[in-house]
Amino acid sequence: MNDHDHHGDHEHHGFSFDERAATWDDDPAKVERARVVADAIRDAVAPNGTTRLLEYGAGTGLVTQGLRDHVGPVTLADTSSGMREMIEKKIEAGVLEGARVWDVDLAVDPAPDETFDLIVTVMTLHHINPLDRVLSAFAALLVSGGHLCVVDLEAEDGSFHGEGFEGHHGFSRTELEAQLKAAGFRDIVFTRCHEVTRETGTYPLFLATGAR
Repeated sequence: MNDHDHHGDHEHHGFSFDERAATWDDDPAKVERARVVADAIRDAVAPNGTTRLLEYGAGTGLVTQGLRDHVGPVTLADTSSGMREMIEKKIEAGVLEGARVWDVDLAVDPAPDETFDLIVTVMTLHHINPLDRVLSAFAALLVSGGHLCVVDLEAEDGSFHGEGFEGHHGFSRTELEAQLKAAGFRDIVFTRCHEVTRETGTYPLFLATGAR
């Protein structure tokens, strides 16, 4: 489910995130995207050394790596065991020292009884149906005044994942803003933050921030 685009450019949909995890960071475009996204999040919400961060759908933790020196304690959640294993290796290697790893799927699991100041989710929500439950869980996990940062695809024609994909073909900003408000977020701001280039075209990404 989770990803920083856990379906790559050339494989069929049965190709799992677990199988792709070991070579995920070998793609310079993914590494660059994580860096750009982390910078955009820092500019938008100005985290500091006490900010408790949850990255949901963290993949191999690339975005959190970009934020690591600018936040406090970090928790990385992913439903893919292969991705979590890669994060654990980074923790052991000191790349994500002190990070905590969660195996939690907020689409089905209750939100853990913890709170965060910042939740980041990158290229993950377009895989999730229905969204309401996950957005409500994000709201429950954030302190009052905490921030949610969503980076995902602008509405697209379905060519990003191709036939057989059962998630969202990107998001209409208006519709996602309404869903975020319904889940309890306010002061929602959208900005263009990056793009993904594939053989099928160039796909812009937005950063949406909202306050709890």
